Amino acid sequence: MCPAMHDVHAFLSNWMRSLDMAVAVDAIGNLHGVYPGRKQNSERRLLIGSHLDTVPNAGAFDGVVGVVLGIALVQALDAERLPFAIEIIGFSEEEGVRFNTPFLGSRGLIGRVDDNLLGRTDEMGITISDAIREFGLDPSVSRKALLPSGAFAYLEFHIEQGPILEHLGQPLGVVKTIAGQSRYSITFIGAANHAGTTPMSLRRDALAGAAEWITMVEAEANSIANLVATVGSIKSEPRAGNVIPGFVAATLDLRHAEDEIRRNMASELLDEADQIAGRRKLGFCAESCLDQSAVGMDSALVYALQRAALKAGCDAPLMTSGAGHDAMIMAEKIPSVMMFIRSPGGISHHADESVLVGDVELAVSAGMHFLKELATE
Repeated sequence: MCPAMHDVHAFLSNWMRSLDMAVAVDAIGNLHGVYPGRKQNSERRLLIGSHLDTVPNAGAFDGVVGVVLGIALVQALDAERLPFAIEIIGFSEEEGVRFNTPFLGSRGLIGRVDDNLLGRTDEMGITISDAIREFGLDPSVSRKALLPSGAFAYLEFHIEQGPILEHLGQPLGVVKTIAGQSRYSITFIGAANHAGTTPMSLRRDALAGAAEWITMVEAEANSIANLVATVGSIKSEPRAGNVIPGFVAATLDLRHAEDEIRRNMASELLDEADQIAGRRKLGFCAESCLDQSAVGMDSALVYALQRAALKAGCDAPLMTSGAGHDAMIMAEKIPSVMMFIRSPGGISHHADESVLVGDVELAVSAGMHFLKELATE
């Protein structure tokens, strides 16, 4: 919800309107384009979407390619009408960077926005509610579920963001399960003091405590198969080379396909942090920012999408997604499915992120076969 998003909306809106799509922006900032079905009064609607926001220093394909592919499918229909409408959605926020909580766009669509969420602030002290208002929207409306009543399925295209498809030599994959996530904000509080005059034995160094814990996080995560744990952000104060850090804020991101394993590890890591803080005479607190259960995609849609890929000439394997996606939020309300597109080098969340044009063409072809199968059912 910054000025750049208005530019993105304008570009995509012009493209969608040229395809006879009705365009609107909802109360949480999601962009919608609706391509009518054969029967103008029919409420049945297939949703195709992904997110438009990025992480810092990101590439050009994470999220956005899924929105572009949805519009490309409508264009490929060449004015043909299906027995259902197609609604393209460009979600306003998925990454969780600005407000340290993800999936704002898709959570808004299914009615999971409340006053507590709207009150979260960014680093500048701007609340989500303020950001919505500054974007030109009414935050009070965002509390209402916005999902169309006739929506019967959700399809999301996304780059894989990993090396598996490249390793297998496959351009496309079909997601069967999305791993669960836990995200925390972590704080260690010590005492800032002079670096030259404070003996080591009398220090309450918040950064040293955080460093000990971060090393332990890596070791513990390596001991559990398929678990990933990341301390992706760390900020210390007062940030002077000759001052002992008295305050550290960090993040913890845990992911696993089995919720019990993930939650047990989260509990262990927070207990370890508390013990380290106690031994070092530091204050410690942790705030849960996300506890998202693992989500299975709709089995009928999964195999329909796999058949569609096969018709397009690709033996798309079934996959587990370690990354979270809007599809895991949408799956709470409607049957959902995802198609992965190969990420060359397995690179994502980086400026070198890319796709192969041939893979994108195959994804469009598979998407068309998927639409045709839905249309005949």
